Amino acid sequence: MFTGIITDVGRIEAIEHRGDLRARIGCGYDTDSIDLGASIACSGVCLTVIDKGPGWFAVDISRETVSRTARAQWTEGRRLNLERALKVGDELGGHIVTGHVDGIGRVLGLCPEGASTRIGFAAPADLAPYLAAKGSITVDGVSLTVNDVADKDDGTHFAVNIIPHTAEMTTLGTLAQGDEVNLEIDVLARYLGRMQQLKTA
Repeated sequence: MFTGIITDVGRIEAIEHRGDLRARIGCGYDTDSIDLGASIACSGVCLTVIDKGPGWFAVDISRETVSRTARAQWTEGRRLNLERALKVGDELGGHIVTGHVDGIGRVLGLCPEGASTRIGFAAPADLAPYLAAKGSITVDGVSLTVNDVADKDDGTHFAVNIIPHTAEMTTLGTLAQGDEVNLEIDVLARYLGRMQQLKTA
């Protein structure tokens, strides 16, 4: 479990092809405090630490994960939003996040709003029932509030506002039109959707 509050921005230092991908990720964490087998969310993807050293950890990324995440996500030099797993007693500052990507979104555009930046995204049509104004969404692992939602022919469009702190402390500050992002819907919306599906079946 995660909260969508990013605690570090790492960088993929190396990629190896071993059937699946193995990524070595440079980070600012004290890796002595990270156990092998621990979970770390990498731009919204829950991955297991399989090796580590001072200032880096390594993860294996399955073909399934690669197929369900943003293109160019797993390339050398790519910056990743990092969050270590939630511990009992930690502050729940964002919302409940599982680290399971529900779909790939695309940046439609960015515009300044005061000191913040409003970013519009296109989401797959199958996520439409789970997106609501003032609801929660995770974009590349970052917990955000949906400002508005509109259903269009090419899917669902939604917008969020990024405050300067979030832009500086995550990779969202470098997004550009056309970029792909990992989306995770609110876990409560997922369960409510499943309950409604069974109710009408």
